[in-house]
Amino acid sequence: MDEVLACENNRVKFFPIMMYAMVMGLSGLTIMYQKAALWLGFSEMIGAVLMVVSTALFVMISLIYLGKYIKYASIVKKEFSHPIRLNFFAAISISMLMLAIIYKEVNVNVSALFWYAGSGLHFYLTMHTISFWINNNQELDHSNPAWFIPVVGNVLVPVGGIGFASQGVLMYFFSCGIFFWVILFAILLNRIIFHHQLAVKFMPTMFILIAPPAVGFLAYYKMYGVVDVFATMLFNLALFFTLLVAFMYKNFVKIKFFISWWAFVFPLAAMAISSMLMYHETKDAVLLALSYVMVGVTTVVISIVIYQTVAHIRKGEICVQE
Repeated sequence: MDEVLACENNRVKFFPIMMYAMVMGLSGLTIMYQKAALWLGFSEMIGAVLMVVSTALFVMISLIYLGKYIKYASIVKKEFSHPIRLNFFAAISISMLMLAIIYKEVNVNVSALFWYAGSGLHFYLTMHTISFWINNNQELDHSNPAWFIPVVGNVLVPVGGIGFASQGVLMYFFSCGIFFWVILFAILLNRIIFHHQLAVKFMPTMFILIAPPAVGFLAYYKMYGVVDVFATMLFNLALFFTLLVAFMYKNFVKIKFFISWWAFVFPLAAMAISSMLMYHETKDAVLLALSYVMVGVTTVVISIVIYQTVAHIRKGEICVQE
């Protein structure tokens, strides 16, 4: 019995902040199926079930990580000052913002609770992360697409923020996210092309390159309700990065499982939602086909990721010391 308790304590001790990527992935899938029910005629039951699962997963992970903070505060503080893990703390606020979007048409009060908490936390994490980068020397090898999460994640705030904040406030978050997307992308492209390749466990984060323009397109449409030249550019850039990672599929098929595999899911879901929205606005048959393809691909990928996650949890290979 003592051995079992010791094992469980170690699991909590090494419970990674990256687990919130699971909430991001499932929340993205939930929103995708909510929109598929609206625009493609899918069953509303799929989105409803996924909403419950996403919410339950967020609560469960939050309780476990809170337990870790209470029992191993020094370890959490060490993670919060780690040059790579720091970026994943914003996955908490991103998860809240996505849950706000999920509940927007279901229960506006629950949506508001998640949105205000998520926006406030994300504002703090953006400021803290950039301050950390300025006050501490950063190694180029530390840079990876996960850097987008805390700062470029600001573009997600306007997607669920209509009715909760003024246009000026929403535009503030959108402006910051788009600006840092351009800056950080230049840094990452320099690192990837001219310096050491990404560590194998961070290769799945390449999919995060899809998210900024895809979510930016959704946010811009939410704020202004038009698909103009700028919105079309954002959509096309998201499509380009989707095609790029598809073209590079050999880089991903043989990667050993890491919890970072969940980085595959959210960007694909964002692209699927963007494709459906663009089809809804243009009625282009090619975009309709793309929408079905993206929904199918996202569903298959998350099924594989869930299967691998469960299999590795059963083997005791998750929440172990690295």
